[in-house]
Amino acid sequence: MKNAGQLSRRQILAAAGFVGLATLTACGSGGDGSDSRDLSKKQNGAMKQYRLGDRFQATRALTFSTLHNDNPVYPTRKSWLLWKEVTKRTGVTLEIVDVPLADYEKKRAVLIGSGDAPFLIPKTYHPSEAPFVSSGAVIPVSEYVHLMPNYQAKVKKWQLEPELDSIRQSDGKYYLLPGLHEKVKSGYSLSLRTDVLDKLKLSLPTTWDEVYGVFKALKEEYPDKYPMTDRWSINTPFPCGALFGYLGQAYGVKAGWSYDNLSYDTKAGKFVFTATQDAFKAMVDYLRMLVAEKLLDPESFTQQDDQAVQKLLAEKSFAISANPQELVQNYRYNLNKQVKGAKIEMIPVPIGPAGEVVLGGARLENGVMVSSKALKADTFVATMQFVDWLFYSDEGQEFCKWGVEGVTYTKTGGTYRLKDGISLMGSNPDAPRDLQKDFGFFDGVFTYGGGWDLVSSSFSPDEKKFQDAMAKRRQLPIDPPHPLNSDEQEQATLWDTPLKDLTIQNSLKFVLGKRPMSEWDTFQGELRARNMQQLVDLHNKAADRFKEKHA
Repeated sequence: MKNAGQLSRRQILAAAGFVGLATLTACGSGGDGSDSRDLSKKQNGAMKQYRLGDRFQATRALTFSTLHNDNPVYPTRKSWLLWKEVTKRTGVTLEIVDVPLADYEKKRAVLIGSGDAPFLIPKTYHPSEAPFVSSGAVIPVSEYVHLMPNYQAKVKKWQLEPELDSIRQSDGKYYLLPGLHEKVKSGYSLSLRTDVLDKLKLSLPTTWDEVYGVFKALKEEYPDKYPMTDRWSINTPFPCGALFGYLGQAYGVKAGWSYDNLSYDTKAGKFVFTATQDAFKAMVDYLRMLVAEKLLDPESFTQQDDQAVQKLLAEKSFAISANPQELVQNYRYNLNKQVKGAKIEMIPVPIGPAGEVVLGGARLENGVMVSSKALKADTFVATMQFVDWLFYSDEGQEFCKWGVEGVTYTKTGGTYRLKDGISLMGSNPDAPRDLQKDFGFFDGVFTYGGGWDLVSSSFSPDEKKFQDAMAKRRQLPIDPPHPLNSDEQEQATLWDTPLKDLTIQNSLKFVLGKRPMSEWDTFQGELRARNMQQLVDLHNKAADRFKEKHA
């Protein structure tokens, strides 16, 4: 809702690419009461004119606290060049509040709930910010993006307004600064032993019908083996979450790690329960067929990742879900050591009934919440300028990813190359130093999003081929905003988890043949008995309310 004389969101995005301190007035109220509208007393350390492309340089030494995800793959070190170079370039010292990866979600909630949250709270996935909105613990960052010229420029240039609309809360504001991608970056797909296919004169499949045909041919040649075994089933809410995810995408539905109880039916113009969609049933039935015909190992849904990989390496199977890193560093590397002449390739997600598509909203990534304590501080404007530079400027994104030119990398004609003796994700196994472990760059806290040239700059030839193919696909429509108010959210939570559990459990039963597809309608009745329609109605009511209020 706009105040009198207030610029609209799109007008702000079209504004000039710099912010002068004389104009620093927030576009609405925040967690600091009415005083939060006036930022004139919150400019300590801020640049008087901070323009698009400028490096943020604090006008006095500043310290900002930030939550940090301590990843066991590259444990946090105080000696990292990342910290030193941030201070050298910007005059800001980051006070790190380290939280182990396994406890990150829980500890973050505890810190915020107790009022001990640091100023910056990165590595937050939407809608994880929603529980902190009503208390005022985090600020409506959409009200302060006028302080962030780099952020605004990318939103405008890449036409990301619909994606941002999808993360707005019931008050029309959003409370998370997401990672912004120019193009969709896909993560997972099917990988196959190409040397085995070549031997049988089989082509790499491009559709799920062709996948079935290839698996049938493999089964005929190797009747005592499963053509495919899979992984990513343990410690994940959806067994075979990757497989369900990219298969669901081919059917145009949310499944696996992408699963959500609610999906928007563009033809009907309303939200529906995901598992009631005909396409969801068809996807489940396809997997059921693979298992029934012994083309997919039924242990895929219960085994540890290492067990699945060992079956691939022992040639008990010839296909497995992959991401680009696992393909190169695990499957290919170990196959080359164990099986003479073995070759494996990850293919673009096979095309299904939905056509050449990717799910909508995939250009937003995890992002940053800003604590209300930051808004109350006299350094708030500088905080937002710093966040804009570190997370959203071209220079900041390049720095967080590759480090310091001449020290950790060189750049020639747009091509990045690590300095001798430095490795990244196994690129040079014999190198004595690692870009993540020893320098702190290319991590999962500050490195995400950006233009395609930068995002693709670290791709191996395999990943570049895969991502270029996936980036050409059409993005399905983005769900319209349907934020719930606090009372609705409390009620929806009571319905949402049992319905999700019921859907996941029964999807698996149908796939494994423990429940016949003839009982699908009975399953739908079980969903209705668990308040499925009430949940759908609640979200459609919220969508209508948001549209009426903010159209």
